[in-house]
Amino acid sequence: MLRAMTLELVALIVEEYDPAIAFFVDVLGFALVEDVPATTNDGRGKRWVVVRPPGAQTGLLLARADGEAQRAAVGHQHAGRVGLFLRVDDFEGTLGRMRAAGVELVTEPRDEPYGRVVVFRDIAGNRWDLLGPRPS
Repeated sequence: MLRAMTLELVALIVEEYDPAIAFFVDVLGFALVEDVPATTNDGRGKRWVVVRPPGAQTGLLLARADGEAQRAAVGHQHAGRVGLFLRVDDFEGTLGRMRAAGVELVTEPRDEPYGRVVVFRDIAGNRWDLLGPRPS
């Protein structure tokens, strides 16, 4: 018998915590779920920062880059592809807030069989799809 599972967190490597928190909370409307002191495996200080879209179970762990390999991965976690997908009920309202905040849009909004979509870059440079209902 299979037991229930959930994907709780996805790590997103960022340059710094506070600008990333501001982007996800103030621009995209995520909730700041946790921001607490933690330590690295070798005892150095860091923060455990989790943001989550309203009503979602899965959140993002905002992980500050630690070392050259991680700094090189900032903005390239999906090798230039869209790797994260944010579905919203109010596509036009969300898109308007993003435009007002200066979020980089990679494409113009378009209609696809799965809904309205526009590709944007997050604060680290990763590509996301903003997905909304298909207009009727």
